[in-house]
Amino acid sequence: MTGILLVEQLLNGIGYGLMLFLLAAGLTLVFGIMDVMNLAHGSLFMGGAYVAAQVHTTSGSFVGGVLAAIAVIVLVALVLEALLVRRLYGRDHLSQVLATFGIILVADDVVKMIWGPAPIMAGTPALLAQPITILPGLPYPAYRLVILASGVLVALGLYLLVNHTRVGMLVRAGASNRPMAELMGVRVGRIFSLVFMLGAALAALAGALMGPITAVQVGMGEEILIPALVVLVIGGIGSVRGAFVAALLVGLVDTLGRAFVPMALRTVLPPTLVSDLAPALAGLATYALMAGVLAFKPAGLFPARG
Repeated sequence: MTGILLVEQLLNGIGYGLMLFLLAAGLTLVFGIMDVMNLAHGSLFMGGAYVAAQVHTTSGSFVGGVLAAIAVIVLVALVLEALLVRRLYGRDHLSQVLATFGIILVADDVVKMIWGPAPIMAGTPALLAQPITILPGLPYPAYRLVILASGVLVALGLYLLVNHTRVGMLVRAGASNRPMAELMGVRVGRIFSLVFMLGAALAALAGALMGPITAVQVGMGEEILIPALVVLVIGGIGSVRGAFVAALLVGLVDTLGRAFVPMALRTVLPPTLVSDLAPALAGLATYALMAGVLAFKPAGLFPARG
């Protein structure tokens, strides 16, 4: 293992973690503030990836694809919140899980009807196709650097929004004591709708940015939803700061495990056994991390106060 390889995998892990953060931040806002377990959040991620890929392929504008994905998914979220999610406020989590799981099934079939069952390959923007040498001997894809920068900027923006704006204050008030906030004149229902659409916009952004580095396909939302829920649990429900730290930890553990566990096993095991055993062990590393955190901090690393 060389130092260049280690730095490259660290950057890959941070990039993956920031993508998880974009998805998990929306989840933690909706679940931690609105107390709604929205399993359909992964479907919004998938929808953003498909819309961005379609617009980018048709128009040739990657930025246009990202903006179109956010706009379309926010509109879908607005309809979804008005027709379904609003009726789930105050209901038990089992009802929320069953209702939003049904949305997953519907969303997968709608995507198959529009784009077909075959995966779509979204191209990398031409301006970001060439690597950038960030260290001697380490050329790194420019597009992945954009992902890193986008994740950091979104994290900073969310922190400022939730903790240092009037909107964030109203959101926290509605989450802490909704009846009292309504008596004080806060339109909590409208605030919750805003939070739900913000979460959907983050999911769409994550899907649009993830498209060029992975296959855009049916079911991709369910695949990334599980690690996003792990991030939610590790970081602490309702904590944006916790989601950020936990997403980076999960991204690094998953990426480094998949990169270096096979290398370590090849020194003691035959290659055929390594090919079967290494992916399983690398996948277990994330859940081992979650179990270790919960053993010492059952509420997560940074549980929301109040």
